[in-house]
This record gives sequence, structure tokens and C-alpha cells, in this order.
Amino acid sequence: MTGVDPARLDDSQLMKELETIHRTRHDTLLYGSNDALRAHNDRMAGLEGEYLRRHPRRLVAHGRTREGARERD
Repeated sequence: MTGVDPARLDDSQLMKELETIHRTRHDTLLYGSNDALRAHNDRMAGLEGEYLRRHPRRLVAHGRTREGARERD
């Protein structure tokens, strides 16, 4: 794994890491090597998993659910 274990980050560090990895996702997908994309996938999954572990009852916008998406059609 590259970077600090997500479980060791405080909440502000975790959010900063998540913001950075989401910002760099598109360029990694388009221009990164297969190894770089694999590392990016692993790191993103680790960070997102830690966020979800810490915030199991996070706000979910109705429009971001399947039911909500169907209602838009």
C-alpha cells in the first residue's frame, strides 16, 4: 500500500486525502500506467472504506439512490 494507513489518519487528513484522490482520478485513468491505476484503485478503496467505516449513517441524498434516479425519468 502507498501512503499512510487510512485508519491512522485523523478526520481532516482523511478528507484531504479523499479530495486529492478524487481530483486526480481522471488523469490517472486516462494517462497513468496500469500499475499506477491499480495503486490508485487500491488507495481510493482504502480511503473510501475508512470513511464509510467512520460514517455508517452518513447523509444519503434521495436523488443519489436508485429510487430517486427513477423518479427523475
